[in-house]
Amino acid sequence: MSSEKLNVIALISGGKDSFFSLIHCIGHGHQIVALANLFPGPGPDSSSAISGGQSPFRREDATKAGSETSLQTPSDLSSPVGFQHIDPGTRTPQPPGPATGDHDSLREAQGAGESSDTDLNSFMYQTVGHEVLPLYADATGLPLYRLPITGRAVRHERDYDATANAQDKVQDSDETESMLPLLQSIIARHPEANAVCAGAILSTYQRTRVESIALRLGLVPLAYLWQYPVLPTTSADISADTQLLLDMANVGLEARIIKVASAGLDENHLWERVSSEAGSSRVKNALRKFGSAQGAAALGEGGEFESLVLDGPSSVFKKRIVIPEQGRRIVREGGGCSWLMLGGALLEDKHDATAKPAARIPNLLDPRFKTVFDDLPQPMNELKAAKACLTLLSQDAVTFTTDSEVLRWSVLPDLGLGEMSIQDETAQVVEKIRDLVSGAGVQLSQITSTIIILRRMSDFPQVNGEYGKIFTKPNPPSRVTISCGDLLPAGVNIAISLAAPTPRATQDRNGLHVQSRSYWAPANIGPYSQAIDVPVAAQGQPTGLRCISIAGQIPLIPATMVLPSTPEKPHELQIVLSLQHLWRIGQEMKIQWWTSSVAYFPRANSSEIQRSAQLAGYAWKQAHGSPDEEVDGDNGPDLWDLKYNPAYMSLGNDDKIARKALPDWEALTLRQQNEPETGIPPMFAAEVEELPRQAAVEWHAHNGLSGIEEASFSMCALPELTLPGWKTWHSAVTTTSATVIYSTAAYYHADRLHSASLEILKIDMCKVMQESLHELHPHGPETVQTKLALVYADASQIVSIWNNLGDESEVTLIPCRSIWSSDGQSVIILGLFETVFIRGP
Repeated sequence: MSSEKLNVIALISGGKDSFFSLIHCIGHGHQIVALANLFPGPGPDSSSAISGGQSPFRREDATKAGSETSLQTPSDLSSPVGFQHIDPGTRTPQPPGPATGDHDSLREAQGAGESSDTDLNSFMYQTVGHEVLPLYADATGLPLYRLPITGRAVRHERDYDATANAQDKVQDSDETESMLPLLQSIIARHPEANAVCAGAILSTYQRTRVESIALRLGLVPLAYLWQYPVLPTTSADISADTQLLLDMANVGLEARIIKVASAGLDENHLWERVSSEAGSSRVKNALRKFGSAQGAAALGEGGEFESLVLDGPSSVFKKRIVIPEQGRRIVREGGGCSWLMLGGALLEDKHDATAKPAARIPNLLDPRFKTVFDDLPQPMNELKAAKACLTLLSQDAVTFTTDSEVLRWSVLPDLGLGEMSIQDETAQVVEKIRDLVSGAGVQLSQITSTIIILRRMSDFPQVNGEYGKIFTKPNPPSRVTISCGDLLPAGVNIAISLAAPTPRATQDRNGLHVQSRSYWAPANIGPYSQAIDVPVAAQGQPTGLRCISIAGQIPLIPATMVLPSTPEKPHELQIVLSLQHLWRIGQEMKIQWWTSSVAYFPRANSSEIQRSAQLAGYAWKQAHGSPDEEVDGDNGPDLWDLKYNPAYMSLGNDDKIARKALPDWEALTLRQQNEPETGIPPMFAAEVEELPRQAAVEWHAHNGLSGIEEASFSMCALPELTLPGWKTWHSAVTTTSATVIYSTAAYYHADRLHSASLEILKIDMCKVMQESLHELHPHGPETVQTKLALVYADASQIVSIWNNLGDESEVTLIPCRSIWSSDGQSVIILGLFETVFIRGP
């Protein structure tokens, strides 16, 4: 666990998820310094709220909580309009009114003032039950700060762009921006605050908005519940969604349903204790009638229900909230939506002093990867290369091959300009990137992936500052960063390679950029995404296949962002943990198959690197499993998809939205499904100088593929070619319009040590690839147009590796101290190719 202890502002809505995230913060040793809440405020008029797609705002907060100055807080601090500061002990709610059950008298006795019989229905914030929120200050002993929500949901895109309002000249403010003045005011009163936590589980829409505000304010975003349903459960018999609710129950969190808005759930489920085994079971049984009982729906992530927390562990709740039965009035909005108007809420002392167990922290490794880890290390003689398989491609007519519609550049700083600082050197490279991309008619925001090669990893903070200036939009490109030391040209301290679709390619881009700490995978705080997903095009038209670029994965513990320090097999754990990160990101991006991969290792002696290559090769093979293994269940679509993606907007479509497994064995040809060892993509190890954070390994998956139809993918290996020492592998996907092939070529023989230049070896490699593609597709065109994209070169065995490489180079070169196959054989050069065959009518 990290020794870094954070001072956290907890964003709370009153719901179960925000409080459970707070509990996990405490479990990691962080201190909660304040609670923060946004509640419905007065709009300019109710008609404008309705026209904006929202229900009318409530006219006044039901607690009549006063402004900050009336609560005797510092007068020298400015406050936004409507800002409320409620310290523990400053507000004591009145007991309920006469026992007649009249709800108006209850509200009046509580000081409720005017309240509306419509809920704001914000897509960003839970607002139902907000009249109880002021009691949390006394209940928890923490100061509570509140601010009315202003604006409406102007930006409906899944990934929030804070600059879009100004660029689009949108007059109305997005409701997300209400968080900014609230958190600014809290920081002014609690300057020690350096983090903010929220309860996002599956909603990218909500998570990216919190992250946008947090990072602008220099706060570390924490989302410990992110992707919680895909994390390991306590038992194989417990579903992932049920596990979360049981974990809440085990720590004593009492969460009641106060709103239902889904077919299957009705007002009979109001006030159900959902944070219990019985309550969660009843909710799932009701949802199951309409085909939506798993994942997001069972957790209320799609708005199926909302909850209110009344009590929790003594580490958080010093008193519990009680709302009498006569204080709960049902409001029916129509369309299956109903909720509880609450009044007469009271605080009562807690008499049960029994300590509840701490919140369960999910196991670091999934069962699949725990098995891989337990199996390591294997005896060296058992770590063998995967079997080869030659599967000829379809004999359908192929008219010609076409160039891959991906632009690539490898950019180095100018030499001969005298000594420069790394910041100035990076700034020069960045300016070159701007010119190259602009000259090609491509936007910087369309770049999909980059590889940064440094001489010294210690330069990375300065490099990151300059590099980040060109990526200001959501979902910047994925990135791999390594240090190659003195293998870079003399006088060069940085090289950046990048890829982007051609201007005529279909501009349909998805990204995954999680910047919050969680248990899921390491946060990417900064100008790089975990993954970027774009369509594969041929002649300007999509093929139906999609290619995903994944950032390099190092073995950080996601919840703490530090490397593991276990005495048990530490090297093996780093290999397996970082590979699990790669897998989790791949599953989230719906990747069905990898094309190839490299595991980077820092400089070491030859025997250590060889052993690392074999260990990584075994882990890579075992992670693929076999067709007979049980497939993990899907946890449902993102919340944004549920509202805005037509494919997800109806109930009972579980088959349509189920994610494919990784790997998806059904995508392979039937022959390879029966010979699963022949379907393992090639994997290599590359020795470099140093890795980020002093990690022992960094996994680089070259391409992830999705959109593969059943039995349309084949993995082929050709070990015997005319030129001795060469081996080739092909990941081939056949679509209705094209066959797309991602190929790998490796040269093993060292009979030309210190005599062959890189250019000669590249010529041989291209000849070998032509021959191999003809073997693979004997009825294809005589001349195959294929593109060399990436080269790994063993600088100790190849001379003149940096000759003829300038800004116009389309080939990324990674100089290595050594290269190894997955079974521990030395490799001199490794190349990756892309080929597209256009299928005839």
